[in-house]
Amino acid sequence: MTTAPALDQPLCLRRPSLRPWCLRAHLARPILAAVLRRAPVRVTMPDGTWLGGAGDDPAAPTLRILRPTALFERMAHHPKIGLGEGYMAGDWDAAPGTDLADALLPFAQRMTTLVPPGLARWRRVVDRRIPTSTRNTLLGSRTNIEAHYDLSNELFEAFLDETLSYSSALFDRSRPLAEQSLEEAQAAKIEAVLDTAGVCEGSRVLEIGTGWGSLAIAAARRGAQVTTITLSREQAELARERIAAAGLADRISVRLQDYREVQGQFDAIVSVEMIEAVGEEYWPTYFRAIDDLLAPGGAAAIQAILMSHERYLATRRSYGWIQKHIFPGGLIPSAEAIEETTAQHTTLRVTSTSRFGRDYAETLRRWRQTFLAEWPRIAGAGFDETFRRRWEFYLAYCEAGFAADYLDVAQIRLERGVAA
Repeated sequence: MTTAPALDQPLCLRRPSLRPWCLRAHLARPILAAVLRRAPVRVTMPDGTWLGGAGDDPAAPTLRILRPTALFERMAHHPKIGLGEGYMAGDWDAAPGTDLADALLPFAQRMTTLVPPGLARWRRVVDRRIPTSTRNTLLGSRTNIEAHYDLSNELFEAFLDETLSYSSALFDRSRPLAEQSLEEAQAAKIEAVLDTAGVCEGSRVLEIGTGWGSLAIAAARRGAQVTTITLSREQAELARERIAAAGLADRISVRLQDYREVQGQFDAIVSVEMIEAVGEEYWPTYFRAIDDLLAPGGAAAIQAILMSHERYLATRRSYGWIQKHIFPGGLIPSAEAIEETTAQHTTLRVTSTSRFGRDYAETLRRWRQTFLAEWPRIAGAGFDETFRRRWEFYLAYCEAGFAADYLDVAQIRLERGVAA
């Protein structure tokens, strides 16, 4: 005879399917407390008590936990996603006088040491697998791109500069940043990418990832013939309008097309911060496509967000907040992963790498500042308060990552069979 479980047993013992959740719930509070003790940040609770490695120092960056029960429940359900979702819901925020990115920076600087070694063994309990529904198949890629880039052109126009560049700018570090506009720094980035790929008069150029057309326009102004591809209908529509307004429609073809569907030969191939949307499973396919499409003697230039190889290996299978709420199907590579993939699957070799991660921190700071200043306009387009908090956290979280050197960005030149 089977005996029913006693009613006074914990729910997770009476319902085995809930045991993983109960274990995470049991771990959420001590893990968060241990993490906070390792960062010089002050965290206040609703009852006036405080947590964190900064103690009661009022000058330290200060975060406020406003609804601890709700926050801990979210983190118990999914520790890596619950923190960001808690911010979206208003469970916690940056205290008045504290910038959100400044408060997140100490955590980003200690990303590899925040969790004590004794608790690190519970990673398998904390981590979740990346959903198969976000795989970057031909159909999946279109769905993933639409989820972010087709939110609306009006949204991006509200906080980007006049070039509508949604990638890191390149600032002149010999001059004060305050003297440089974002538009100027984005134009410098575009020219640097074209220089890296050797784009000149008469070049046949393929751009993988159109954005809103600024790089294609700059290439055409050099005298190149440009084919630019995108999976975003919103971007393609506005890019065509901007290209026509620049009088360059005869030199630029905008296609709604996947990189796996392109045919032809090109003297230069450029791709700015698109590899992050390819997915690790398809990196060999992506680089083989570049290899196959590159004409003899040609070169490719990709601008890629990077992380250390150690962190890439540790997080590559784990599902995070950014993947769920901002970039479905996304994964940031390491420089080593790019070199290994090209060496194993193509004739391409990395011949130069130019890094400028701190410039991305400044780019994100300006985007967030403008996003918040323009929020009434954005809200008028139908976006709600949860969306505002989601994007504020996203921009601040990424800014802190680049400011801490946890993340980097680089322009990488690829050529056939030439060692770096």
